Amino acid sequence: MSNRPLGILVVGAGAIADLHVAAVAADPRCVLAGFADVNADRARTAAHRNGGVFWTADLAEALARPDVDACIICTPNDTHEDLALRVAEAGKHLLLEKPLATTVEGADAIVEAFARRGLVLAVAHSHRFYDYGRTVHDEIASGAVGRPTLVRLALLGGWIWPDWRAWVIDPARSGGHALHNGVHLLDLVTWWIGSRPVSVYARGQRRTATELDVHDYLEMVVRYDDGAVAICEMSRAHRPTALAHRDVVVQGTGGLLTLAWDGEGALLWDEKGAHTLDPGVAYGFAAQLGAWLDAVTAGDAGTSVSGEEAAMAVALGVAAERSMALGVPVEVQ
Repeated sequence: MSNRPLGILVVGAGAIADLHVAAVAADPRCVLAGFADVNADRARTAAHRNGGVFWTADLAEALARPDVDACIICTPNDTHEDLALRVAEAGKHLLLEKPLATTVEGADAIVEAFARRGLVLAVAHSHRFYDYGRTVHDEIASGAVGRPTLVRLALLGGWIWPDWRAWVIDPARSGGHALHNGVHLLDLVTWWIGSRPVSVYARGQRRTATELDVHDYLEMVVRYDDGAVAICEMSRAHRPTALAHRDVVVQGTGGLLTLAWDGEGALLWDEKGAHTLDPGVAYGFAAQLGAWLDAVTAGDAGTSVSGEEAAMAVALGVAAERSMALGVPVEVQ
């Protein structure tokens, strides 16, 4: 790499892109090179909002630019495989929003393409970079609780999509909610436990509206090859939408670790009554970007979330969706 800041192209200018752009703006090792989005108006608006940087609706044009060294993909899940392979073919490093792909085969193809070219691939499993995620991992790694035998992780929150036409509600586009949002929990508990998952048993509920084809409440039980079990509970159906809760329990052979229920979205009581406060920015995006940039600048294809780990998260999400459809435990492929 040259001494100039790394030029970052953001592919997809939707809401999640804003969090990545804020992280890019805060790191002196990189600079926002522009936006590419199939919706020209959206790309133009994002570019204008960020100082008039380059924008285009043509990804090939953007990838050909000499000031683009790496990409952050923030597009719907069903586009990830095609776009990631195009980025790899162009010789650019990539930070890709989760999940890596909507199929195990697609995930494996992406991992292989970046490995073959010696490019850095990172996947945005952002909860690994939140304080609570890293704290639990570090405590387990230190041996504080011995070998984990049972993990419970609950992340409960409210409806976050702007309307009922959002692409994530369509399982053909998202891969299903266990893959789209549940993958955060599936990846995190597997990272904490440090063993290979062998099966998933999941059930989902349509709590917001039964006519919507999305299980916005999930319960998932993962079993591992060393006998450990993880119980994951995830909701995007709670009310009010700004009230979020998190619960962590890790039982090990040598101790018990707990993080009590924690209001990520706080309640305020004043003369107007009870109100929910905005939970604030998605902490961890800056640390996530930093870890990716560390690997890129060091010329090291390894990252804090390896392609193989991200592919395993896809396999877990796919297994969870299949389990919900069949009503039985499903082996992880």
